[in-house]
Amino acid sequence: MKSWIRLCALLFAVIAFLTSAGCGSSSSPGTTNMWTWKSGSSSTNQSGTYGALGAASASNTPGGRDAANSWTDAEGNIWLFGGLGFSSSASLGYMNDLWKYSPGTGQWTWESGSIYTSQYGSYGVQGTAANSNTPGAREAGATWTDASGNLWLFGGSGVDANGSFGALNDLWKFTPSAGQWTWVGGSNVVFGTGSYGTLGTAASGNIPGARADSSFWKDASGNFWLFGGQGVAGFLNDLWKYTPGTGQWTWMGGSSTANQSGSYGSQGIAAAANLPGGRGSTTTCADAAGNVWLYGGLGLDVNGTNGRLGDLWKYSNGQWTWMSGADIAAQLASYGTQGVAAAGNQPGARNGSVCWVDSSGSLWLFAGWTGVSYTYENDLWKYSGGQWTWVSGSNQFDQTGVYGTQGTGASGNIPGARAGGDSWADSSGNVWIFGGVRDHSNNGTRVTDSLNDLWEYTP
Repeated sequence: MKSWIRLCALLFAVIAFLTSAGCGSSSSPGTTNMWTWKSGSSSTNQSGTYGALGAASASNTPGGRDAANSWTDAEGNIWLFGGLGFSSSASLGYMNDLWKYSPGTGQWTWESGSIYTSQYGSYGVQGTAANSNTPGAREAGATWTDASGNLWLFGGSGVDANGSFGALNDLWKFTPSAGQWTWVGGSNVVFGTGSYGTLGTAASGNIPGARADSSFWKDASGNFWLFGGQGVAGFLNDLWKYTPGTGQWTWMGGSSTANQSGSYGSQGIAAAANLPGGRGSTTTCADAAGNVWLYGGLGLDVNGTNGRLGDLWKYSNGQWTWMSGADIAAQLASYGTQGVAAAGNQPGARNGSVCWVDSSGSLWLFAGWTGVSYTYENDLWKYSGGQWTWVSGSNQFDQTGVYGTQGTGASGNIPGARAGGDSWADSSGNVWIFGGVRDHSNNGTRVTDSLNDLWEYTP
């Protein structure tokens, strides 16, 4: 399973911060719609520079990677775990290194894990924190941050306690103050089966099955939510809730069987029968009102056709609403005129994009791997008032980045085309994007490159 074809999904750290802090997109005049290259290299496939464990340094940098697992904490620090890429060597592999980036100092700190790839999971005793505990190397897990600042990690595609590789369903907690991991639940071997229990009823025996590339978010009550992903039997569309206070999972909706077609209903109308089809590598973010927005991914459309999707969904008050885009796979983008909203504009089928919601409730979408042409984009979109606007970036694929001067924002700067990057939002409403993967053509052959550049965007 090549779970770097993603989803990836957007990572929860953006969602948690936007939900709890109500981040906005305001900035001083003359600095809006601007990208700043903050850290990392403008070249691809860079190895990591680790420095000393626990010591921040201006020279420290994670290696190029995609589908890393990420969070933000209450202090606004960025956390990054694992992914598929380059650790301390030039060999591509799965990693389990944990990093922290402080926007205030502009420095990375290697906090935990190995400088080598393909590391086994060291589980210890379930429920007991220990210095020797570490999740195995992996990518595309689900992540949340709890009210106490602990970092939570579920599943992904990676290495178990025995060194076997596959989909995982282990649940971990990292306590930054102690610098220790705790194996909380799930299996310590790959391909753990799910136990659904009774729909809507929490139970200690409930557990989602092994998967990667799920959608995930946190609600206002501090519950963790998980939707779909790529499971052992195919694409999933089951919806789960985990309550940290009780340590129990609840199956909230969707099917316990893989590869379900989408049930779209009428566009713009919520209904109990509506449900996105089984999918992974979907872009997900939440707004200040508690609505969850889900865009595209890899999965099944209304006809059960498997492909890249370009549909926009909203989950609110326990129901799904199909908001925009096609209900069939592999739809091309329709850009219209840059800067002008129009009913016919659509980002098109893609997976592995980045999204966020600003203080005015507008949804933003950046980059991803597109459907029909199997190429990467660096286009930036905004969804507001039921219409999409192509804001910036190119409507052509495989564009290289314009980096400018590191640390200096400029209107001409733009990250290059990519998918599977990680993103976060800060208290000013600015968005941070790290790494990802892209392809380029080399004498007619497609070549995949990993990135380790860190960008800040001022909407």
